[in-house]
Amino acid sequence: MSEQLLNLVVRKREEQGEGVVILDLADPTGKPLPTFEAGAHVDIHVKPGLVRQYSLCGDPANVAVYRLGVLKDPASRGGSVAVHELLQEGREVLIGAPRNHFPLAIGASRSILIGGGIGITPMIAMAHALAAADSPFELHYCGRSRSRTAFLDELDRADFAACVHPHFDDEEEAQKLDLPAVLGAPQAGVHVYVCGPAGFMDWVIDGARKAGYAEEHIHREYFQVEVDASGDAFEVVASRSGKTVQVAEGQSILDALAEVGIKVEKSCEQGVCGTCLCDVLEGEPDHRDVYLTDEEKEAGDQILVCCSRAKSKKLVLDI
Repeated sequence: MSEQLLNLVVRKREEQGEGVVILDLADPTGKPLPTFEAGAHVDIHVKPGLVRQYSLCGDPANVAVYRLGVLKDPASRGGSVAVHELLQEGREVLIGAPRNHFPLAIGASRSILIGGGIGITPMIAMAHALAAADSPFELHYCGRSRSRTAFLDELDRADFAACVHPHFDDEEEAQKLDLPAVLGAPQAGVHVYVCGPAGFMDWVIDGARKAGYAEEHIHREYFQVEVDASGDAFEVVASRSGKTVQVAEGQSILDALAEVGIKVEKSCEQGVCGTCLCDVLEGEPDHRDVYLTDEEKEAGDQILVCCSRAKSKKLVLDI
C-alpha cells in the first residue's frame, strides 16, 4: 500500500482537561491542505517505526489546518506518549493523507452523535459538517468530570452549541446520559454514531440494537481494543512470495511473516485501522478485528494479519 505523505508543522499546541493535547498541523509554506470528510483520520509518523492513527477534529471546511486531540494514555504502546513528548510547536511531522472509515451517512434525516472521552474527536468534525449542511443532529459528550474534559470551551462557542449535550459521571444524576431516551424508537433515516472506550461503545451499540436500530444505521469507530492472541498454531502460505510459515499460539501472522522476511505494512496492530489488510485465497480466517464489517467477515476473503488467526489448519494469502 503506497501512501501519500504530507510534511506539516505543529502551528499550535494546547493542553486541555487531563492528559489531552490539541494540535493544529499546517503546511510550512501556508499552502491549503488536502480536503477531508468528517470522520476521517490521519496516520501520524511520530518517529521512525512508530505510526499511529488519530481522528481529525476540526472543521472540514477549514483547509488551513488539521486539528487533532490526543489523550496521553499510560497503557498505550508508546504512540500517545511520544506525541505528547515530541510534537511541540514548530516541530515538523510526516502524516498520511486523510482516510475515512467512519463517514457520515448521506441523506440521513437526523444524526445522533455520541462520544466518550477522547472519542469526541471525530464527532466534532461531524458536528461541523452537519451544521454546515443544515442537517438535524445532536451531540452527546460523556466524560468522567468537567475538569478532566477537553474541548468544552470550543464546543460552547460553536455555532452548533445548542446541539451539544455534555454528561459527566461525577455530577447530578439528571444530566447523565439517558441512552434509551436519547435513542428513542428508531425513525426513518435516523443514524447513530459512537466513538470512545470499547466498553462504552459496546454499551451504546447494544442499546441501539435493543431499541431496534438496523445495523446499517449504527456506526462506530474503535480507537483501542484488547487483542486476543490465543488459539492453536496454523500454517500460512504466502502465495506471491512462495514462502510458508507456522504461526504459533500467541503469535500474530504479522510477526510470523516477518520472521521469514515478509514485511506487511502495519500501524495500529490492534485490528482497528486496516493497514495490514490482506486477501485470503484459501482457508477460513478467525476474524478478531473491529475494522471489517460483519458482511466482509462472513465473505472470508480478507484478513487483518496483525490480530486475526485461522479456523482452518492453513491459510493461503495473496502476499
